[in-house]
Amino acid sequence: MLALSLTSVGQRLSGINIVEASNEELHPPSKPGMYQLDIVLKKGNNLAIRDRGGTSDPYVKFKIAGKEVFRSKTIHKNLNPVWEEKVSLLVESLRDPLYVKVFDYDFGLQDDFMGSAYLYLESLEHQRTLDVTIELKDPQYPNHDLGSLDLTVTLIPKEGDFRETHQSLRLSDFHRKAQLWRGIVSISLIEAHNLQPMDANGLSDPYVKFRMGHQKYKSKTIPKTLNPQWREQFDFHLFDEQGGFIDVTVWDKDAGKKDDFMGRCQVDLSLLSKECTHRLDMPLDEGEGTLVLLVTLTASAAVSIADLSVNILDDPRERKEILHRYSLLRSFNNIKDVGMVQVKVIRAEGLMAADVTGKSDPFCVVELSNDRLQTHTVYKNLNPEWNKVFTFNVKDIHSVLEVTVYDEDRDRSADFLGKVAIPLLNIQNGERKAYALKSKELTGPTKGVIFLEIDVIYNIVKAGMRTLIPIEQKYIEEEPRVSKQMLLQNFNRMRRCIMFLINAGCYINSCFEWESPQRSICAFLLFVVVVWNFELYMVPLVLLMLLTWNYVLIASGKDTRQGDVQAVEDLLEDEDEDFDRDDKDSERKGFMNKLYAIQDVCISVQNALDEVASYGERIKNTFNWTVPFLSWLAIVALCAATLVVYYIPIRYIVLAWGVNKFTKKLRDPYSIDNNELLDFLSRVPSDVQVVQYQELKVDPSPSPNKRKKNNLG
Repeated sequence: MLALSLTSVGQRLSGINIVEASNEELHPPSKPGMYQLDIVLKKGNNLAIRDRGGTSDPYVKFKIAGKEVFRSKTIHKNLNPVWEEKVSLLVESLRDPLYVKVFDYDFGLQDDFMGSAYLYLESLEHQRTLDVTIELKDPQYPNHDLGSLDLTVTLIPKEGDFRETHQSLRLSDFHRKAQLWRGIVSISLIEAHNLQPMDANGLSDPYVKFRMGHQKYKSKTIPKTLNPQWREQFDFHLFDEQGGFIDVTVWDKDAGKKDDFMGRCQVDLSLLSKECTHRLDMPLDEGEGTLVLLVTLTASAAVSIADLSVNILDDPRERKEILHRYSLLRSFNNIKDVGMVQVKVIRAEGLMAADVTGKSDPFCVVELSNDRLQTHTVYKNLNPEWNKVFTFNVKDIHSVLEVTVYDEDRDRSADFLGKVAIPLLNIQNGERKAYALKSKELTGPTKGVIFLEIDVIYNIVKAGMRTLIPIEQKYIEEEPRVSKQMLLQNFNRMRRCIMFLINAGCYINSCFEWESPQRSICAFLLFVVVVWNFELYMVPLVLLMLLTWNYVLIASGKDTRQGDVQAVEDLLEDEDEDFDRDDKDSERKGFMNKLYAIQDVCISVQNALDEVASYGERIKNTFNWTVPFLSWLAIVALCAATLVVYYIPIRYIVLAWGVNKFTKKLRDPYSIDNNELLDFLSRVPSDVQVVQYQELKVDPSPSPNKRKKNNLG
């Protein structure tokens, strides 16, 4: 092993500098980005203690030229952690050393520094794998022994125009999103047995975290139990044909303080056969109890990236085959395969200048649920042309297609330039359209437009059936935080829903008070007739009449939905400014540490207000025909409910419902619990989402491309 310390790394490998110089003379770099640095983070040795229990929860960061290029997973309660993580980096200059920093993870608090070191790339021999030990030091206390890290390092020179073939390798996060996955890993979290009690009452409030690379999920919390049942499902993208590992950790939820670690396990996907479901009883390491999982590996979804010239829907034979695959005759063949969407990312115009040169280096990320693909980067251009075609599988027709434009930046993370969100049901097939870019929160316009052409082909029967199952969860990307603006916004939304109920109550009371004799007489006669002849089938029938009445109003031009949209726009108009202010406030770690308990309560209140307000708005938007597909689906369901209740005595319906509920677990022990009504409402957009998905009007001013075809720097 080659041991490198902070003080001796340059001296002990000084002879290699001569070889490196000669290599550069033989192969002078015509462009930056000439070296590939492969690093295996193997393990840590005798790391510093940072927690009161005499241990630490270490993770490692790599930085080059001030930019973070890698972050390892966290190893809990271990001073000699083993990572065995590999990363490949594209290095433009060997003059910038690799800066290695180790931190102790503290949930909700500022992470503790555990030491750092430099690895000088100029001192590495090319085309040779080296075992390296770096000694960790604290610059403020250089005499303290903070342990060491073991790495394996390989530096490979890259000749020719390497940048054009690997445009965005420098952006490690977005590079992973651009990869095409080889398959889908579906995990059903069923239950756990005999977990470790963590609370004073001898019980726990367990939840589970899953992690596979950058993909992360978090389950719901089951309170006060050592044998929780979750019945939740999560899907991961599988990039490696050989499989991979899924890290599973169990935690005890503690309000107002750091959550307690209850154990971990790891799923080795390389040991599982594909196209079948495996039941895994996983004992927890560093804890007690067993997790019960169902794991299924399936073949790759139909995702692809191609040039504009390679377009399957332009081929009549391919298009006919796809239309046949999603025809009504194949409605019950592979229920999960609802449809496909093809996105042509043509170009953008008039983008924001993010660099000091007055230009940008834009690239585009296309997302559908948890599927993410990206274009190449067009350098020094405010009017880039990508001409790429993206193809996705549609698992839920109510998904929203998000297209985001970023500026690639060598010295730091990518800069946001603009974004659009397009519900699949709002897409006009084959229409090339200019979309005005919005802010990060989709609440207002930003500079520039993007030209897209989108086609969606789906089976309407499958889409309707998938509406009644739980919606796919998004990856966990950041921890929730307190936002004064969001709290106020959710309170105002909740108040609007409550005021609607109060106004309805006042209207009914006005009939009792005979404020309008004509209206009161009609209401009285209606009340007598309905009560005297009431049957249960009249309940869905009344809702059906309400849907029909609103449809007639909209068809006749008396649309009342615009007032709701304007009211929500007024709520959101200052959100961008407050969002930036919240970002600055969140950096004041010391202040947030003191208010951690209050923050936890505020987040719960904020989320509860959001959930209640959202469901109230979704019920209203169902009857307002905000999403016609869902309103028609509601009409079909209400018609069926009316007929069932009319012809079948209520006692038989209740009996069938009870038998189904009591025998459901006996018939399918691993079924995922769901509520069809709530699953349906989760597809209906709230008023905030209606505003976010609303298209902005494109500036009719002359197109920059008409003045100048291509604005190259």
